[in-house]
Amino acid sequence: MTLNRLLTPLAAAGALLLAAGAASAQTKSVVTFAASHFAEVGRGDRLKAWVEKFNKENPDVEVKPITIPFSSFATTIFTQMGGGGGPDIIRFDLPEFYAAVAAKSVLPWDGVINDADYKFTSADKFMFVGGKRYGIAFDTANYAMVFNAALVPGGKAPANFDEFLAAAKAATKDGNYGFAFRATMAERGGMWYDLTNFVYGFGGRWSKPDGTPTFNSPEVIAGITAYKQVYDAGVTPKGTDAATYRRMFWEGKIAMEIDNGGVATILTSEGKAHPIGAAHSPFPHREQGMILAPATINANTKVKDAAVKFLRWALQPQQQQELQTLLGAANVATVVPRTAAELDAMPWLKVYDAQTPYSVPALPQGLETKAPEIQQIVVAQVLKVLQGGMAPKAAMDETQRLVTTRVLGQ
Repeated sequence: MTLNRLLTPLAAAGALLLAAGAASAQTKSVVTFAASHFAEVGRGDRLKAWVEKFNKENPDVEVKPITIPFSSFATTIFTQMGGGGGPDIIRFDLPEFYAAVAAKSVLPWDGVINDADYKFTSADKFMFVGGKRYGIAFDTANYAMVFNAALVPGGKAPANFDEFLAAAKAATKDGNYGFAFRATMAERGGMWYDLTNFVYGFGGRWSKPDGTPTFNSPEVIAGITAYKQVYDAGVTPKGTDAATYRRMFWEGKIAMEIDNGGVATILTSEGKAHPIGAAHSPFPHREQGMILAPATINANTKVKDAAVKFLRWALQPQQQQELQTLLGAANVATVVPRTAAELDAMPWLKVYDAQTPYSVPALPQGLETKAPEIQQIVVAQVLKVLQGGMAPKAAMDETQRLVTTRVLGQ
C-alpha cells in the first residue's frame, strides 16, 4: 500500500470533522443582551458571569452582553432599533419600555411563557399593555426611608409625618442635616421621584388609569404642601445633588432620606462606620414609587427562539435566586425569599421587600409616553412653590391646565 493510499482516508475523515465543526458553529445562535447594569463596576461583572453560566449550559446558544452606559443607553438603543437593528434582548427602564411598546419596537410575548408556571411579584402587572405581555420585570427597586440611628432622636424611625418633621429639625445641627432630597431643575428626573413619593404617600396619583390628569387633586396638593414644609423647615442641604447628599449620609452627616434599595446597598457598603436602619416612609399612606426595569425582546431580532430560551432559563428558580442576590436590594421577576446570609449582612432588606405590594410606578398612568413633557411642567411649577412663594394649589391648578392644553391638546 502506497503512502498516498494511506493518507487519503485520513484526509477525508479530517475533512468530515472540519465540516461537522463548521456546521456546529453555524447552528449556534448568538443573542445580544443589552443592560446598563453591564457597565456598572462590580455588579456588571457578576451579571456577566451569571449570563456565562447559561452559555456553558447551552452550547447551541451564546448570549453576548452589550455594555452601554446608563447616560447614553436609551438614545443608543432607540437609534439602533430605528435603523432596523439593536440588541435582541433589552433591559429597559420603565419610561423607555412604554415608548418602545407604543412604537411597536418590542414584541408581544404571545406563546413565549405560560404565566401560570411562575409566581410573579406584584410588579408583573405592569408588564402588560393593552392586555398583552411585553416583558418581564428583570429587576425592581422599592423606596423606603433609611436613617442613621445615631442622629435620629431616640434612635428610632419616626412613625408619622409630624414626628418625622420634628426629628429632622432636632437632627439639624453641628453641620448635620435631618433630611435630604432633590429640589433643583438640574436634577429634574430625581426630583420627580422624590415628589412622587410625597404625592403617593399622601394618597395622590398624577392621573387616573384612563390617563385623565389629576395634578390638582386634593391629595396631590397635600403631597406638594408636605414637600414644601420640609423644604421650608431648613432641615436639608439645599442645592446639593443626590451624589453629594448620599455621600454626606454615609459620612454620618445626614439623619434620614427616602431612597430606593439600590442606594441603600451603596450606603451600606460605603458607610460601614454608620450602619443604616430602614422603615417605611412616614406618610399617611404606604404607597411609594418604584424603579421597574423590564426585559424585552427586540422586534428586529432574527433569533427570537434563542432569546426566548435564555429568558425561560432566567425565570427558573435557581437563576432567579442568583440574580436577586447579585443585584442586591432589588427584587426580580418572581417571588424569591431572601437567604439567611443576605439578611444577616443587610437586615434592612426586610423593610424594602415588605414594601413591594405598595410600590407603584412613578409614571402618570395612561400617560406614560408623555412622561418627559409632564415631568418638566410639574417640576417647574413645584420650584415656583419652593422658591417663588407660589401656593401649592395655584401651582397645581396651573400644572393641570398646562398638561391638558400643551401635552394633551385638549
